[in-house]
Amino acid sequence: MEYEKQLQRIKNGSGFIAALDQSGGSTPKALENYGVSSADYDNDEAMFDLVHEMRARIMTCEAFDSERVLGAILFEDTMEREVNGKPTANYLWEDKNIVPFLKVDKGLAEKMSGVQVMRPMPNLDLLLDKAKNYPVFGTKMRSVIYEPSADGIELVVQQQFDVAKQILSKGLMPIVEPEVDINSAKKHDCELLLKADILRNLERLTDDHQVMLKLTLPEESGFYQALIDHPKVLKVVALSGGYSRSEACAKLKQNPGMIASFSRAFTEGLSRQQSDDEFAETITTSIEEIYQASKV
Repeated sequence: MEYEKQLQRIKNGSGFIAALDQSGGSTPKALENYGVSSADYDNDEAMFDLVHEMRARIMTCEAFDSERVLGAILFEDTMEREVNGKPTANYLWEDKNIVPFLKVDKGLAEKMSGVQVMRPMPNLDLLLDKAKNYPVFGTKMRSVIYEPSADGIELVVQQQFDVAKQILSKGLMPIVEPEVDINSAKKHDCELLLKADILRNLERLTDDHQVMLKLTLPEESGFYQALIDHPKVLKVVALSGGYSRSEACAKLKQNPGMIASFSRAFTEGLSRQQSDDEFAETITTSIEEIYQASKV
């Protein structure tokens, strides 16, 4: 019942998906951007305490509402913590009507063939079972493409869809995220190969299955329209990938049908040192700008 409600919300609701899923490797940078230096913590536990404090501050803001925010992607540590006395996913769904997702990948393997595939996930089934204890609707996993290598991109997409099928078998919605690096010298060539591989893999899904896609904003406006319109795609969301919020929003507006799922661009300008009023004003500006760009 909850899954069906969440499905309809993602399918028909307006807004964007906030990516609050920085994990072990990316947390120090996220904290640094938030005005917390490595001198402020001396172990991983203290680091995750601080990043959860930041995320809880965002989630409990009045502006972080279901009018403009459709969903939020969580790190496993965040899912297992509480916000306002409730497990984070329960707080988001029950109190805010915001659909929770869980990041499930374990980071990237070494670069080869112009790409980075995901590291092995031997305990994925256990993590998915854990997610089912909460009102988690879906998952997200990330690979990265740097060069237009047909073999490398095929590896990335095949791995993404193999894992997606495992996630679908557990009754969860996978967000497939084969990111194209925004600094690639041949970014559009990468996107051409990527789109063709995604379309091939979508055709191999059974008729009753859908996935979501999380893609880098493309060089050519409207480039992913065939994916947005595909019956086996629930929603196509865009990552910010290192673009500033204003750049990412400008590019998003050129791609009707895509909505934002920004991380760095979403939290841009937030600081631990801000007063509650300053923090609320900054996050409100961010949410409104990203929401407007996602409405196009």
